[in-house]
Amino acid sequence: MEDLKELIADSVAGKSKAQAKIYQLLAPKMYGVCLRYAKDSTEAEDNLQEGFIKVFTNLKSFRDEGSFEGWVRRIMVNVSLEKFRKQQVMYPVEDVTVYDKVVDRDDALAMLSADELIEMIQDLPPRYRMVFNLYVMEGMNHQEIAKEMDITVGTSKSNLARARMILQKKVMESYGDVATKNNSTA
Repeated sequence: MEDLKELIADSVAGKSKAQAKIYQLLAPKMYGVCLRYAKDSTEAEDNLQEGFIKVFTNLKSFRDEGSFEGWVRRIMVNVSLEKFRKQQVMYPVEDVTVYDKVVDRDDALAMLSADELIEMIQDLPPRYRMVFNLYVMEGMNHQEIAKEMDITVGTSKSNLARARMILQKKVMESYGDVATKNNSTA
């Protein structure tokens, strides 16, 4: 812990070796965060680099209240959201009751690898991907998402419901037959 505090202090002082160590320490995890919000690995790499520029630019404002990794993660999420807001036009849909049907396919989901899930999430339309990640990965509620993305709570709910439906469909297309066969032989 003291090593991290020292690295942060040295980075604030402009020591590039300390900055490089912080980057090496956190870049792999933060790339994973960026990848969930990006449409592909190139965009994730761009967000990662832009995020670390903001980290080092604003490092003096880190108050050591909570984890440093959490602070960096929040910057990465914010960079991804900023890029999304600049690139996307949101089309609100208010009627979420159309998407209330929930399909439980635990067997199919259990066969899914983390890489396959990330790929399926990346294939979501951008607005659905953002809402899904903020809700599922970041644990934000719909009011927080609505405020963060400048949309209504109803739009957040409908975008999440659509994202889930798309993901369920993709999982079932990929593994549904296997899950059905496994259930019928059990």
